[in-house]
Amino acid sequence: MSNLQTGKMTNHRWTIVVMLFMATTVNYLDRQVLSLTWADFIAPEFHWTNSDYGTITGLFSIFYAVSMLFAGKFIDWMDTKKGFLWAIGVWSFGAVMHAFCGLLTAGITAGEWTMSFHGARQAIGTVGDVSLVVSVSVTLFVFARLVLAIGEAGNFPAAIKATAEYFPKKDRAYATSIFNSGAQIGALLAPLTIPFIAKAWGWEMAFIVIGALGFIWMGFWVFIYHKPEKSKKVNTLELAYINQDDATDATEGRVKADENAGKKVSFNKAFKYKQTWSFAVGKFLTDGVWWFLLFWIPAYLSSVYGLDSTQSAPHVFVVYAISMISVFAAGYFPAYFMEKKKLDPYQGRMRAMLLFAFFPLLILLAQPLGGFSVWLPVIIIGIAAAAHQSWSANIFTTVSDMFPKHAVGTITGIGGMAGGVGSFFINKSSGVLFDHAANTNLKFLGYEGIESGYFIIFIFCAVAYLLGWTIMKSLVPKYQLITDM
Repeated sequence: MSNLQTGKMTNHRWTIVVMLFMATTVNYLDRQVLSLTWADFIAPEFHWTNSDYGTITGLFSIFYAVSMLFAGKFIDWMDTKKGFLWAIGVWSFGAVMHAFCGLLTAGITAGEWTMSFHGARQAIGTVGDVSLVVSVSVTLFVFARLVLAIGEAGNFPAAIKATAEYFPKKDRAYATSIFNSGAQIGALLAPLTIPFIAKAWGWEMAFIVIGALGFIWMGFWVFIYHKPEKSKKVNTLELAYINQDDATDATEGRVKADENAGKKVSFNKAFKYKQTWSFAVGKFLTDGVWWFLLFWIPAYLSSVYGLDSTQSAPHVFVVYAISMISVFAAGYFPAYFMEKKKLDPYQGRMRAMLLFAFFPLLILLAQPLGGFSVWLPVIIIGIAAAAHQSWSANIFTTVSDMFPKHAVGTITGIGGMAGGVGSFFINKSSGVLFDHAANTNLKFLGYEGIESGYFIIFIFCAVAYLLGWTIMKSLVPKYQLITDM
């Protein structure tokens, strides 16, 4: 007999979390195909340098940033179900588009139009003008990344909005940490699958196979997701649990959600609040660290330790396996500070985020300890990745804590834009710095060549979270509900 019939509380909200987790996993798989194929498979074919790769990843970050600004409003306008379907449909199409960049490059540069990936590689190999091959291929990949970015930008605004709709405040950080762990799972699965698919069937098939997963997800989402008050899978007990904050919020001056139905928030109004700027600054300074790890760690293991994509697969796997600690830490510590120390939601999250901000300092030891074993920087980077994901789950949740539900998507989009801009700077500057360091044999604090370049970027990664936390705390020193949006 079902819970709907027995009077027991249903748990459909956790089914929604599983769907959000799967979407985020696919999101990060699609995002990481390029980072795990470019050095061994794509760069030799198209003659790319670190700077070329940095340009592509940097522009992806900018596209993602601008798209995030509008994705949040798009999700608020379309609402969660339809908005998420559009987002994952667009990014899955963009992911598959990458596979055809070689065919187009061959047609444009060699004048040989073929439907065979192998034939395209052969045609490109006959082109004497290397600069033309580089220019055309980079342009085509940038366009594919543009489509990918536009779609992927919708994932987190939609997921955060769904979490706000299905969970009370006290559970949101935990729910967010679960679906956000899809980023680590995607990053875990990527090195164990993508390089081997590329090696067996060509780099193009890696994009096609991984890209197809999003279309499968869409088929399930259509039937599973409905607003909790309209879902046949949610009974009155679960609905009451989901909406338990309404009475408290009303007494503190926040209007109930149903009274805000259909309300929209303009960017001008959103930027009037220090809470918006606090969230945006925190994302700007720290998102780039995660994206740097995601896009450059395989290249780091190749450049510094001479490991190809299949050899480095266990190391990349360990980095993201360690980062899974965040599934526990992201929810446990803010809950501990709120329940045991009786702090309000914002103070509890900020206390936890301060704790998480100290762990990335360990990354300063990655290069020095790398001389003993490659596994030492791998473990350290894994700890830093865990700290980031714990931080990320909680900085996202500060939005749903302080803003009304109808504004969550818009504010999340603004923060995502800021994070994307920060990511552009770190990715583009990393590519330029690494080529410069290698070509000039740059010396910095005892390191030479490309190793010195990585050490410079690691320094920024180490201090970014403490700097971000300090600015956030100075902008919003205490818990303030937004009641006039």
